[in-house]
Amino acid sequence: MKFAHRPAESRGQFDHGWLRTAHTFSFADYHDPAHVHFRSLRVINEDHVAGGTGFGMHPHRDMEILTWILAGSLEHEDSMGHRQVIRPGEVQVMSAGTGVLHSERNPSPSEPVHLLQIWLFPDRRGLPPRYEQRATDPAAMAGKLLLLAAPPGAGGTVAIHQDARIHGTRLARGQSVDLPVAPGRGIWVQVARGSVTVAGHALAQGDGAAIEDVDRVALAGLGADPAELLVFDLG
Repeated sequence: MKFAHRPAESRGQFDHGWLRTAHTFSFADYHDPAHVHFRSLRVINEDHVAGGTGFGMHPHRDMEILTWILAGSLEHEDSMGHRQVIRPGEVQVMSAGTGVLHSERNPSPSEPVHLLQIWLFPDRRGLPPRYEQRATDPAAMAGKLLLLAAPPGAGGTVAIHQDARIHGTRLARGQSVDLPVAPGRGIWVQVARGSVTVAGHALAQGDGAAIEDVDRVALAGLGADPAELLVFDLG
């Protein structure tokens, strides 16, 4: 088994006043040659956005962009005509494709929003831009793996154009799940909150880990409060 731990404190961390952010992989002016991407997983940014602020309208292309809210809410607007608020328990994906403009702002005047923004390389360039946002059942993540995103027709809550499956789970102390891993695939685990063991290794909030050359990955809750994880199964 290959296991590479990415501790929370080793990420690229920046405080812009209105935005506190931690970059698991190289992003914008932060470059870490040891952590540029893992397979098709290009970005995991943990953001805290102050009330009434956000990211102004800006362009993207040829990237699968997902948002997972941990607390608060985020208002999305784009050049395709979508304007929606994303809340905890909802998964949002925007396929930038041939090009799209979008903005993300915190609609609350005072309460911060805490989120993970995730980018994956698409399986091909030049796709038509698209937007999808779906609610999940919180009970379906309690001690179980819920398929949040997967290729079209593969049963994900939302569809992504990449040979990747993103699972979400919440694990209380003593709860555990096993993820089977097909030959040649790699797993990235991101701890959104709480503490867990992953393949026998202890991980805390904000930690990540890359796992390869295994046929299964065991995940178990450690802390007094339930842990929340995103688990990426990548071709």
